Amino acid sequence: MTISRRSFIAQTTAAVLAPLILPACVTAKKSTQNSMVNMGFIGMGIQNRGLLEAFLHHKNVRVLAVCDVDTTRRNAAQERVKEHYKGEVECKAYADFHELIARKDIDAVSIATPDHWHAIPTIAALESGKDVYCEKPLTHTIHEAIAVMSTVKKTKRILQTGSMQRSMEEFKVACELVRNGLIGKVERVTCSVGNPGKPCDLPEEPMEPGLDWNFWLGPAPTRPYSSVLSPRGVHKHFPDWRSYKEFGGGGVCDFGAHHFDIAQWGLDMDESGPVDVRPPVDPAQLHGAVWTYDNGIPVTHVNDGFNTHFYGSEGEARVSRGQFEFWLKGKKIAGWSKREDGGSLGSALKLVKEQYLADAKVKLYVSRDHPSNFLDCVASRKQPITNAETGGRSAIVCHLVNQCYYNRAVLKWDPKKLHFAEGGGKPEWMTYNYRSPWKV
Repeated sequence: MTISRRSFIAQTTAAVLAPLILPACVTAKKSTQNSMVNMGFIGMGIQNRGLLEAFLHHKNVRVLAVCDVDTTRRNAAQERVKEHYKGEVECKAYADFHELIARKDIDAVSIATPDHWHAIPTIAALESGKDVYCEKPLTHTIHEAIAVMSTVKKTKRILQTGSMQRSMEEFKVACELVRNGLIGKVERVTCSVGNPGKPCDLPEEPMEPGLDWNFWLGPAPTRPYSSVLSPRGVHKHFPDWRSYKEFGGGGVCDFGAHHFDIAQWGLDMDESGPVDVRPPVDPAQLHGAVWTYDNGIPVTHVNDGFNTHFYGSEGEARVSRGQFEFWLKGKKIAGWSKREDGGSLGSALKLVKEQYLADAKVKLYVSRDHPSNFLDCVASRKQPITNAETGGRSAIVCHLVNQCYYNRAVLKWDPKKLHFAEGGGKPEWMTYNYRSPWKV
């Protein structure tokens, strides 16, 4: 650790849970659609490379910096920006995200690091007056979710969580059917996603120059290098760090951050959460956890079928990416999947919107594109479609489900106080032991 990094950590981590008074020039921020947004990107793996492409093609965005602990990824991202602007915009490359965040000319950052590195740079960026697009799940723990939500409220920054299914029409239509009572009274929901996280037991591999492995680990426990966790160079796949509980949360936090989020949306629980979370009866099972809301509706973690499936007294709404079905009284009214010949997803959604939702009382937030929605909100200062409260609470659902698997315990949760109800869980399950000097 350099002296400058130590100094920055001492200031930013101490400020995580303390109020910050921002100067007027920071709080004023962008106020018109024509304002230029200067952006920096932290973590240049496959996900942020995709986001970089999306943001580069917005005329009101100027990319000024990229950051990664891997030299090759960092330099490749810098070269891509230089190529896009034909050398007319200077883009600097950093190994340490603190240096990027310290820049006063950067308005917003896009963070797509492994999960265990989401909260620390997000909070530091918010505290420095920057708006944040952070990949899902918003945080690695319950405690971090609460800290990020609190920091957004305190700093009045804009935060978009990368749970971008809310910007996809099939999910919006499915949730509008549910919210408007068109499947009758909701009786239950299932979400089909992968397994909970597992302890990391990967064998050691020889290190190669060009990667700051200690910095990649950051607040996570010290362990030997593995290319499974951080493949060297510009890889074209999603690394498997997400399977391991030290760095991610398995499929429960990966696709769960998408589909548990849609369950929350459809059940009108964006400002709440479950009150009871139960592991499967069989302790060997990695699916079957059930979480229940205070209205009595249970959601079950399954491993087959549609990713989000709402069951009502009169019908069903089933939805996955690129797939959608609406059923009434045992008859499929409209639907399309990639397995079907003829028709299209668009035509199925059009039929439902015109014949069942045209006069709907509940009209959900419209976002056609997730990065564009973020930029619109940076300009207008309105809340994005997956804001900190939405993303934070959906992340908390993921973490509660994982904790019921990890500890094979029934959890009681108070979504108002954002804490375990008495006798319903241990405080240490809300966080983990950060490796010094990192903390939230």
